[in-house]
Amino acid sequence: MADKSPITTTKLLEMKQKGVKITALTAYDAPSARLLNEAGVDVILVGDSVGMVKLGYENTLPVTLEEMLHHVKAVKKGNSRSLLVADMPYLSYEIDLKDTLKAAGRLIKEGGAHAVKLEGGMEVAPMVKELLKINIPVMGHLGLTPQAVHRLGGYKVQGRKPQEAERILTEARVLEGSGIFSLVLECVPPELAREVTRKLSIPTIGIGAGAHCDGQILVLDDMLGLGDSPPLKFVKRYAELRPAMLKAVSSYCREVRDGAFPAAEHAFVSLKAE
Repeated sequence: MADKSPITTTKLLEMKQKGVKITALTAYDAPSARLLNEAGVDVILVGDSVGMVKLGYENTLPVTLEEMLHHVKAVKKGNSRSLLVADMPYLSYEIDLKDTLKAAGRLIKEGGAHAVKLEGGMEVAPMVKELLKINIPVMGHLGLTPQAVHRLGGYKVQGRKPQEAERILTEARVLEGSGIFSLVLECVPPELAREVTRKLSIPTIGIGAGAHCDGQILVLDDMLGLGDSPPLKFVKRYAELRPAMLKAVSSYCREVRDGAFPAAEHAFVSLKAE
């Protein structure tokens, strides 16, 4: 990685203009953030996916602002280069504008995030404009929006029908006009993602949206094979770490029970009396 300068929102725009693909991954703690920095990841998203990946929730809806702050602070401590984006959790921005500004401000001021991400289209555009007034950059999110899982009837591909695709394209333009610096497109057909990417001047970040976006994002635990569920269709497993971890922990349990660990080399010696 030749360029180690910090990634900013304007840097992402330059990357789109130059045709340089943007890399993004989730992270929920400081060690992961340091690893992603070392590997050269451009954007770290502290996603509300932490609820499902780390906290054991059924979906992202129970995640609280305090839980998000906890993980954003941790990632901030390990991050030195990547643009750090924090998800605004469910009910932190949908109801009251004053509460929206306060919640986003806390993620920036207390958490150390560089930007926040909102799910939704027309309905969040006014909030984007207000957040920009207090100097908070906003990333948009269209397509499959997990916080709307019950309204959508589950985790389903969006934009397959012509009218749905047209709506997503229209909302993408509205969000761009409201001032977002980039847009996540989740679980939409590749041809729709290509059309949105072509018509927007801001970068698009795809997840399950094909190869035509300006960048890609995955959940770190998914791409490393840390989970115990089969991978989703759009996830490529770059490693299978869970079997190795299970083998290591099982070996530890066996050696403790057999008395093989700790061995002499793992113990401290007493100081000899003079």
